[in-house]
Amino acid sequence: MTKSPAIRRYNRRVIILMLIYAAILMAVVYSFDRHLLSGSLAYLVAILPALPIIGVFFAIGRYLIEETDEYVRMLTIRQTLYASGFALSIATAWGFLEAFDLVGHIESYYIAVLWFAGLGFGSCMNALTKPHEA
Repeated sequence: MTKSPAIRRYNRRVIILMLIYAAILMAVVYSFDRHLLSGSLAYLVAILPALPIIGVFFAIGRYLIEETDEYVRMLTIRQTLYASGFALSIATAWGFLEAFDLVGHIESYYIAVLWFAGLGFGSCMNALTKPHEA
């Protein structure tokens, strides 16, 4: 099955964003481990690794706009809905457990990690619920 031009553009965008993410994250971790940053510059640099991740969210939205196959677009939307429900449900439950001092604190950027894991869950759900061809 050939991939649509929209999915090829999406894949290219995500690969570039993840390469940028890896480079930024390594530089930021290095800088903070060696205490090279302080003040408002530290805040600015600490946010830098989030930008490519935010870019991936935009890339997904852009893909949904560019995809011309309505069925494939619906599957992708359903996949992102599964991801959102999965990540938000776990984050909400964990937040209550944390509020009542039953579990330790987890950094909130892990919600995005859960969301990306939820994309995998959504993909599995799409495969399991795909209509059978006659």
